[in-house]
Amino acid sequence: MKIYGQSTCKTTRKVRAWLKDHNIDYDFHDFRKVGVSAEKLQEWDNKVGYQVFLNKKSTAWRQLDPQIKEAAKSSAGTLALLEQNSGIIKRAVVEDDDFLFFGFDEKIYKNHFLNN
Repeated sequence: MKIYGQSTCKTTRKVRAWLKDHNIDYDFHDFRKVGVSAEKLQEWDNKVGYQVFLNKKSTAWRQLDPQIKEAAKSSAGTLALLEQNSGIIKRAVVEDDDFLFFGFDEKIYKNHFLNN
């Protein structure tokens, strides 16, 4: 299992703490330190659609120039933008086999991790 996020992100820290509290092992991929590949973004887009993980509520999104935001009107443009600016990816990203979830929802986590 792999968790993607930023170590400074409150939601990412919440996800990691929840997993630790439930003795669930994971590998952590810090976007801020190592970025995210175009291939990984394309994989997520193929599974759920970029609209699910493009975080238009983030400070990073709000600070973008309107012309740059125009790129987010297509899949290819959005994925290129996300690769360059991982701060606008909804966090944390949880990958566990076929399970792919963006954000934190304790009910969903309990159902997936504790009821399987």
